[in-house]
Amino acid sequence: MTHFQVTCSNCNAILPSDMTNFICNVCASTLEVIYTDTNYVGAQPPRWGGPNIPTPIHNIDSYISLGEGDTPLIPLPRLGEFLGLSHLSAKLEFLNPTGSYKDRGTAMMISVAHELGVEEIIEDSSGNAGASVSAYSARAGIKAHIFAPKNAPKAKIAQIIVYGAEPHLIPGPRESTTTAALNYVNLKNITYASHNFSPFFVEGTKSFAYEVFMQMENRMPDHIVIPVGNGSLYLGAWKGFMELKEKGHLEKIPKLHCIQAQAVMPIVAEFNGLDWVPGNDVTVAGGISSTDPPHKKAIINVLRHSTGAAMSVQESAIIFHQKKLADLEGIYAEPTSAAAFAGLSELVKSGCIGPEDHVLLPVTGFGLKDSPPI
Repeated sequence: MTHFQVTCSNCNAILPSDMTNFICNVCASTLEVIYTDTNYVGAQPPRWGGPNIPTPIHNIDSYISLGEGDTPLIPLPRLGEFLGLSHLSAKLEFLNPTGSYKDRGTAMMISVAHELGVEEIIEDSSGNAGASVSAYSARAGIKAHIFAPKNAPKAKIAQIIVYGAEPHLIPGPRESTTTAALNYVNLKNITYASHNFSPFFVEGTKSFAYEVFMQMENRMPDHIVIPVGNGSLYLGAWKGFMELKEKGHLEKIPKLHCIQAQAVMPIVAEFNGLDWVPGNDVTVAGGISSTDPPHKKAIINVLRHSTGAAMSVQESAIIFHQKKLADLEGIYAEPTSAAAFAGLSELVKSGCIGPEDHVLLPVTGFGLKDSPPI
């Protein structure tokens, strides 16, 4: 008897509590995990000592971990002064084992696969998730096929290869990679362990919110500014904060702001009622380059409920803030992370964030995993 259900986020259909489905077989919407037994929370992440986190793992021996989570949260006084903010902090998610926040979600997703006895998986990724899934699959003894864009940064492809996964490099836009992966799933009948579609991935990324609560309990941030592509960290943060609020640990959830590149801004456009269609434009922020994110509806719902803003930023601003973060605070973030800082600057200029507000940004990935700033 399991303590959770996998349900459709749209029609509420109940699906098997395993990894056989990644979209609803009734309406083709995305899936989510709903916990049905409030007396059992599941196996807790290793080293976790805070409030119980509901997880889909039954046995702690099934948990596949490389020591993810527990990332530092530090003040950014010099950058804060530059931006006109008195209380700016960053959570250094690039200090996760493979260099990005994706390890949080991957640990949970691969743990579920391990507990279910899955022996071979397929994932598609612009780089960071592919590297993460490769590493955790190696840890679990699971064979991994990673589909990635042919133009993905060489450092990220190198990670995929060194962890022993089989890379499949696909030409064309990011969506071509997903299409190729799904075709391979159907051809080979292999489990699709997608960080974009798997409901178990968000069950891992929500630990970000629990850690923020533990690290900033005396003064929670008013705003969290997140770079958003497919939204796994954004949705995970929201779910974690909602669980904490429902348990009585939080009175108020921070505003969650969504930042995208102007070259690829499907969520910003829909949320703000702007005209935008996918074109040939590309962004240096490869981690947020999805033109048709499967969780777009859910992300927009969170934006509305958290009263957050959705803003796009120029390529020049991304590079500027990547350099500025390194120059003023000694933090070398990948361009995707820097996009959030570029967005923060615009949120301050617009008056959406005030000078005395408490603001937190995740530095989602390490700069050495991407091309250096020009």
